[in-house]
Amino acid sequence: MDDIAEVKYCEQQLREAILHSDVTQLDRLLSDGLIFINQDGARLSKADDIAAHRSDLLAIKTLSEKGECVIQRFGDTATVCLTTEVAGEYADQQFGGTFAYSRIWHQKDGRWQVLLAHCSAVNLTG
Repeated sequence: MDDIAEVKYCEQQLREAILHSDVTQLDRLLSDGLIFINQDGARLSKADDIAAHRSDLLAIKTLSEKGECVIQRFGDTATVCLTTEVAGEYADQQFGGTFAYSRIWHQKDGRWQVLLAHCSAVNLTG
């Protein structure tokens, strides 16, 4: 598997883990030092992210990529930029929308993990 294909495969594993709230897989794919900046600008840790899935507070029902996923590799680091339709529930409140995601993956000891992730709402009307 080439470098870009490896990262793309990890992205697919992450997508499946999010959709199924697979906390074991999320623990493997997310760095202990993860910082996730959500669409509201809040900084979340790996523990925060996993806790939301473990407690069933967060349930993602739909993750559909829109357009091209751009992956670039820089040695043991890779960047990923994609736009995704997301729908689900958070604290029993339904939500949905189109979001732009960027992630920085780092390869250490032969394993890729997300170090930094950012999410922004995409305004499709203008």
